[in-house]
Amino acid sequence: MSDDVWASLADQFVDGAYASVKGQVRTYVLHQQLMEHLIEPPGAVLDVGGGAGHQSFPLARAGYEVTLLDSSPTMLAKAEQRLASEAPEVRDRVRLVQARGEDAAEATGGRRFEAVLCHGVLMYVDDPGPLITSLSSCAAPGGIVSVMALNAKTLAIRPALERRWADALAAFESKGEQGILGVETRADTVEELSELFRVNDVEPVAWYGVWLFADWMDLAVTEEVSAVAAVELRASRRDPYRRLSRVFHLVGRSRAKA
Repeated sequence: MSDDVWASLADQFVDGAYASVKGQVRTYVLHQQLMEHLIEPPGAVLDVGGGAGHQSFPLARAGYEVTLLDSSPTMLAKAEQRLASEAPEVRDRVRLVQARGEDAAEATGGRRFEAVLCHGVLMYVDDPGPLITSLSSCAAPGGIVSVMALNAKTLAIRPALERRWADALAAFESKGEQGILGVETRADTVEELSELFRVNDVEPVAWYGVWLFADWMDLAVTEEVSAVAAVELRASRRDPYRRLSRVFHLVGRSRAKA
């Protein structure tokens, strides 16, 4: 029996979730936020739990050297399929590595990266501490660590909007929820992850929302993605909107010595 837990979910995740309006908005909003902190290309980027490359391939197109690391052979196969359609110079800038996020430093030979990304992964681990430590150890001095996590402070919104009042009431004290793929997920707060950053010599420099309006709506594929994304990007940067986002994006800068 395969121990690849994503084997049965890869098609739904890559061809469904990411292809949706919501998925496209997520990729766009995160990319715009990242570009505010990345050095000019070329630079080395490590995408931990990078799946099929939706977040990191645009960076490779922009001139960055990307290492996409994922524990799932099925997801890496999806990444390889998508990479095949890219221009030769983009393919040359991407390396695929199979490994757990907690083993990223060993799997990449101890290399330090100008940016270490881990988006949409923390909600699937029981304890974020070891993964944050691993991400931090891979960041070059002055490099950024970028994580996207489920927002523990907004878990009651979805069940309330769906009129599941008992579930909404319970969600105020919950530490997680069942995600859209039917998988149980764990939630974090900006404050908790910021403290984990600091413990690992990463100074938090900014945090953003990612989804607010798009997450609570059933958007048709005919929706104008650019219009939705423009609103979400504006909301992601200001209160109170960003605090109501279902997921948040935290960026820190490594204080590690050369």
